[in-house]
Amino acid sequence: MSVLSPATRAEAARLLTFFEEAGALRVDCGILQPADILLDLYGEDIRARAYVTQDPSRGEQMLRPDFTVPVVQMHMSGGAEPARYTYAGEVFRRQEDHPERENEYLQVGYEVFDRADPEGADAEVFALFHTALAPLGLHAATGDIGILTAAVEGLDTSARRRAALMRHIWRPRRFRALLDRFAGRSPVPATRSALLRAKDALAGAGPIIGLRSRAEIEARIDALREDARTAPLSEAQVAALDAILAVRETCPFALEQLRDIAVDLPAISVALDKFARRIDALDKRGIDVDVLDFEASYGRTSMEYYDGFVFGFYADRRPDLPPVATGGRYDALTRRLGGGAEIPAVGGVIRPGQIETLGGLA
Repeated sequence: MSVLSPATRAEAARLLTFFEEAGALRVDCGILQPADILLDLYGEDIRARAYVTQDPSRGEQMLRPDFTVPVVQMHMSGGAEPARYTYAGEVFRRQEDHPERENEYLQVGYEVFDRADPEGADAEVFALFHTALAPLGLHAATGDIGILTAAVEGLDTSARRRAALMRHIWRPRRFRALLDRFAGRSPVPATRSALLRAKDALAGAGPIIGLRSRAEIEARIDALREDARTAPLSEAQVAALDAILAVRETCPFALEQLRDIAVDLPAISVALDKFARRIDALDKRGIDVDVLDFEASYGRTSMEYYDGFVFGFYADRRPDLPPVATGGRYDALTRRLGGGAEIPAVGGVIRPGQIETLGGLA
């Protein structure tokens, strides 16, 4: 059945009404979005997931891959504070790795921009989604990217290495490869060793071909040499990172485990204080935190602009389906799109087509 069927649109309308009754202002965004902003945020990788077109007057455009970026842009250009928005409409994603999945589907979202109580806002969004989706009996998963980023920022190593690890937090395989290299666990490739030993690495290299100038290439080689002189990460630091990534428990027990890890990696303590306040806020909103799952590595493969609390709702009886809903905190995104201004922000999206597939909410 098509995700754009009347039944799916009816589910979307019900969700919109639910979020409006919760205090959200309904907004809309253009289906065509400027590609340069999305490319700046995600890099060229997004081309493999988005539909790109060329407009004679507006330049390169993308069919809307999600609503969050344009909603943030709208709010940062002059939205009131605090603000709550809801929206519904089609998004477009190429599905080359999952051809069985729809490449055009409806999203309904709810976004909160509020600097007064970020952890309370996290709990507000999660609890609303929990209530809206309760008839489906879904499994909820939660995590916190902020704990891992705090751990990386607290590593006793060079700024260059910390920045490299931060760039690849959302690419677990690349992150692991870098971590092993920085810890001295993996050998330096012979070609790189030869490059670093050469007195003049570009001697006999022939003409410069490509977009990088000779000066840029030499600067990159100098950076590699500086990195080679950096002391390896200690086994204790790597073990602490591994311990964080292995945490998978209900929320209270996860917090307890992470507090133990913080003894050896105190840089995560502030992020853990936020986690503790979020648990309390969720409890006050009627969420049974004693059975709510928390996974420290959750969200690392599919939530690239989230930098704090993350969550998802899944149908355990249909593991073949994508998540029915996902969301999280994206404070850094407001900073990047706000031209220096920023505001704590959290939100999420629901896929009405998945709701229809699972039998509907009505």
